[in-house]
Amino acid sequence: MIRLRIVLFTLGVLLIVLNGCSQLGPGRIEVGRGHYNAVVQQTDNEQMLLNLVRLRYRDTPFFLQVASVSTNFEFQVSADTSASLNTGPDVYGLGVAGKMIESPTVTYTPLQGDLFVKELLSPVSLSTVVLLYHSGWAIDRIFNVTMQYLNGIPNAPSASGPTPDGVPEYAVFHRITDLLRVLQKRGDVTLWQAEGGVPAQSMILRIAPRALDLPEGSQLVELLRLPPGKTDYTITTTVDSSNGEEMSVVMRSLMASLFYVSQGVQPLPEDETRGRVTVTRDASGQPFDWRRVTGELMQIHSSVNQPEFAAVRVQYRGTWFYIDDSDLTSKSTFALLMNLFALQAGDVPATAPVLTLPVAR
Repeated sequence: MIRLRIVLFTLGVLLIVLNGCSQLGPGRIEVGRGHYNAVVQQTDNEQMLLNLVRLRYRDTPFFLQVASVSTNFEFQVSADTSASLNTGPDVYGLGVAGKMIESPTVTYTPLQGDLFVKELLSPVSLSTVVLLYHSGWAIDRIFNVTMQYLNGIPNAPSASGPTPDGVPEYAVFHRITDLLRVLQKRGDVTLWQAEGGVPAQSMILRIAPRALDLPEGSQLVELLRLPPGKTDYTITTTVDSSNGEEMSVVMRSLMASLFYVSQGVQPLPEDETRGRVTVTRDASGQPFDWRRVTGELMQIHSSVNQPEFAAVRVQYRGTWFYIDDSDLTSKSTFALLMNLFALQAGDVPATAPVLTLPVAR
C-alpha cells in the first residue's frame, strides 16, 4: 500500500511537470513572435531613415536585409520526490526545477550586386503607380515622389540627385497634383492601366465628365496643356510631347525618389556652416528653404538630444534625426517609400555572402 502511494505520487509529479512543459512552447510563440516582428519592422524603418539622411549628406547608402530569424528552445527540467514513512502520517516531499534556454540566430543579406543596382536605378514603372493608386495612396503623393516631368512640366528634377546649388522648378507641378488630389477626394479622377501595349509604359488618367466644367477640372486640363472636353488622357513614357490625348512622363528611379525625399532632411545649422551639406541658394544668394518643395511630403528633423516623441529616429554623425510622431504627412510618405522599395527591389536575389549571427544570451 505504501509503495503504491509512492508510485502514484511520483507519477502525479511527472504529469505536472510534463503538462507545464507542453505549455511552454505555445507560450513562447505567443510572447516572442510579436517581439521579433516589432524589432524587424522598427529596424527596417531605421535603416530607411538612415539612408535618407546619408543621401542628404552625400554619403553612400547601404541596405542590409534581414533574411531570416530562427530560434531554438531547450527545456531542462528536473524533479525529485521523497517519502518519510513513520508510524504516524506519511510525509512526502516534492522538488521541481526547470529552465528554458532560447538560442536565436539572425541572418543578414546585403542588398548589392548588379541586379539590385539596376532595380535601384531603373525608372519606376507606370504599372507600379497604378498599383499604388488602387492600394489607397493619394495621387498627389504618388506623383510628387515618383515623377520628374509630366507633359514637360518639371517636378524639381534637379532634386533627383544630390542637393542642387540652385532652386528647382516645381510650383506648376505641385499645383497640378493639388488639383488632382481635390478631384480624387470627390471621386472625379482615377488612374487605370491602359489596355494593350506595355503596362509599364502607359496608363489612363480618367476625369469624370461632371468635373470638366468645374474650376478644378478646367484648370487641371489647362495646366497640363491638354485639349479640353475629353475624359480619358493617356500618360506614357514613350512620347516626348503632348499629342492630343497623350501626355509624356519622365519617371524617377527608386534612388532618385529617395534623393528627392531626402531633401526634407533638416540638418543642424552648424553642418550647413561647415559645408557638410549643400546649401541651396536662390538668384539673390539667399538660402532656399526646401520645405517649400518637400514640406507637404516629408520633414525629417535634427536634434543634439535624443527626441522623446518620434515615430522613427536614428543617430548619425553625432546627431539625432527623426520623424515626429504627430507628423502624419511625413509618416504616410515614409510608408509609401517602404512600399515602393519593396515593390522595386524587394525580390532581388542575394548575390553576396550571407552573414549569420547567433544572438548572445
